[in-house]
Amino acid sequence: MNIDDLNPAQKQAVEKTEGPVLILAGAGSGKTKVLTTRIAYLVEDKNVNPTNILAITFTNKAANEMRERVQNIVGENSQDMWISTFHSCCVKILRKDINKIGYNRSFVIYDSADQLTLIKECMKELDLSDKKFEPKSIISYISSAKDKLQSPAEFARMASGDLWLSQIAEVYAIYQDRLQRNSALDFDDLIYKTVELLKENEDVLNFYRGRFKYIMVDEYQDTSKAQYELIKMLALGHQNICVVGDDDQSIYGWRGADIRNILEFEKDYDDVFVVKLEQNYRSTQTILDTANHLIANNVERKKKSLWSDRKEGNLVKVKLLRSEVEEANYVVNEIYENATKSGRPYSDYAVLYRANAQARAVEDALNRFQIPYNIYGGTKFYERKEIKDLMAYLRVIVNPQDDIAIKRIINIPKRSIGLRTIEKLEDRANLMKESLYSVLLDVDNNSDISTKSKKGINEFVDLIGLFRALEQNESPSKMVEKVLDLTGYLAELEAIVNKNQSLENGKSQEAQDRIDNLKEFISIALEYENSDKFEDEEKTLGNFIANISLASDVIDEEEEIGIEKVSLMTMHSSKGLEFPVVFIVGMEEKIFPIARAISSMETADIEEERRLCYVGITRAMRELYLTYTASRTLYGKTSINLKSRFLGELPDETIEILDTPVKATPYGNADYSLLKKYSDKYKTNMNIDRAKKVGAKIIEKPVKGEGAGYDSYNSEEIPKVKIGSKIEHPTFGEGSIISKAGAEVTVAFNKKGVKKINLEYTTIKVLKY
Repeated sequence: MNIDDLNPAQKQAVEKTEGPVLILAGAGSGKTKVLTTRIAYLVEDKNVNPTNILAITFTNKAANEMRERVQNIVGENSQDMWISTFHSCCVKILRKDINKIGYNRSFVIYDSADQLTLIKECMKELDLSDKKFEPKSIISYISSAKDKLQSPAEFARMASGDLWLSQIAEVYAIYQDRLQRNSALDFDDLIYKTVELLKENEDVLNFYRGRFKYIMVDEYQDTSKAQYELIKMLALGHQNICVVGDDDQSIYGWRGADIRNILEFEKDYDDVFVVKLEQNYRSTQTILDTANHLIANNVERKKKSLWSDRKEGNLVKVKLLRSEVEEANYVVNEIYENATKSGRPYSDYAVLYRANAQARAVEDALNRFQIPYNIYGGTKFYERKEIKDLMAYLRVIVNPQDDIAIKRIINIPKRSIGLRTIEKLEDRANLMKESLYSVLLDVDNNSDISTKSKKGINEFVDLIGLFRALEQNESPSKMVEKVLDLTGYLAELEAIVNKNQSLENGKSQEAQDRIDNLKEFISIALEYENSDKFEDEEKTLGNFIANISLASDVIDEEEEIGIEKVSLMTMHSSKGLEFPVVFIVGMEEKIFPIARAISSMETADIEEERRLCYVGITRAMRELYLTYTASRTLYGKTSINLKSRFLGELPDETIEILDTPVKATPYGNADYSLLKKYSDKYKTNMNIDRAKKVGAKIIEKPVKGEGAGYDSYNSEEIPKVKIGSKIEHPTFGEGSIISKAGAEVTVAFNKKGVKKINLEYTTIKVLKY
């Protein structure tokens, strides 16, 4: 077949068909084209029987795309080869031979709902309370164990000495037994049981080794231990294995992906042929130079450098804004003006962020500008379940006759009020032509309702009554906090996080994201209370809800026909995509890199965050903007964040610093002995080791004075102080400065503890320099 349209490195990757091959495919380097061409080359030029080829990828979409491309080249011959995901490949193997490990070949595959039902039955058998053991949490532990190829017995040995984990091990054992009795597998079993089958049956292993003489695996950097073992067993005989991936784009460690699989590939096989696909067909050289310079700071990686024939290109724009609201307004205004001048459709623009909660400010700005948008790989902020639940509580507080809202939250969190009970209450309300809330108030006189349900209903009614009384004197933000606290909604999610924090899957992260979104709602309430926009109306909970409803309203569907939309997504969701113009917002320490990566003290965690930033940068084809803020209100708290260390790692020559009236907070040196003294005295929550971790002593490469992220401010307009200076604050009283970073100082106040203030925006009196 003709491969003249390939570049030299791509040709090498296609023509090297025998023995182990590692293709390090940089972002935008045409790896899918190489894989499909390689498959066609094996069939047409090397006369390999299509049945001897196995090509594995991660998603059905990717597998279908690869299958279609191969079919267009080799025609009907492609029907005999296995081009599939890991899971569909394993189903084929298990359908034929799973009986050899004690299962019926007509097994069924349980979905998440089936899993949950079975787990609850197992817990009931062991008399375990779902208040102490959250069923979905147990599923997460079992899923993680299977991903690590841990049997129930091995998991029990690992859990020895830990009563809580030992009880989960008991559930795991019963759960697996019940699955087998039911001739069922869960999703994780598909790979787990295939590995078990091949390990225990040499004849089956030899059959598939003989059949799959040429194996190709896409996105190898994302493979888990179970996937790694499966591929290794199949390939060890002939070693005709070709893996394609990019260690610089390994961003799924939190869900079990092991970067060592690609970094140590050459240790697993003999005489590995390594080819690097470094020519990028997506981005300008300016963007690639920026990405290359950033990722070079990682130690655990295969050295490579992306390049492009597109030598032209705008500098990467770096902009500092005062707040997340100003940041969002700036981004959306740039999109509007850029689209107007260039004629680009809105689909050419993407806004990327590290955490879902950051999308809310951008959504609000897009709605104000009436620019259509899509949340890619996620739900719009106001449509998320936890936000709708919270809004329902607030609606009931303001208007108890809102039956729709009551039905949504009457059993959230659970109060032993089932669907049948709610139906009986609705029937009574309809019969009496009263609101559902009126029926709830009189539930003790309703003989159709069980005593247990009456108890839950009375608790709910009492809670709503308390909220309605508090609402008379509390601000909207305080009411949001009280609802999250007194309902137990937040505590329930926090319990899931605490139980799952050691896992390598996404269960803990999912719960944490929901917590973050709820706390972000507090920020929305605070913005409303402090905004000049609503100064002519009373800042009541009812008015706040009305404004939220207006802010979350979408453009009419008829107006959207034929209109392209801006894409909003997390950095993780952006992998594999590309856009002419990309905005990455929130380039601040504790935002990106995320706080838990900083506090973990593990270099690997920061390196994964840096890889994630690299992925974000390489999504941009023509223009790239990086923004950050002097202060940010997120998860209900306003903070002055250090600018991201990643900005300090970008090359000066590819960066254009845009004008700004404020100054970023650089990495600063603090007097940690004073900090400890005042932390002890005032019992603050400041963690000294953590404080040091984000200090200049830890960051060996300081932010360059004229480099990325530098902005000037007028130092003559702020009072001159130093560490140890005594000051007087109009609200907090007298105190001593214990650290200083530009205009931001940390002050230990005599009566108010340790606080951060910005001298540009605060009037103080210097008592002693």
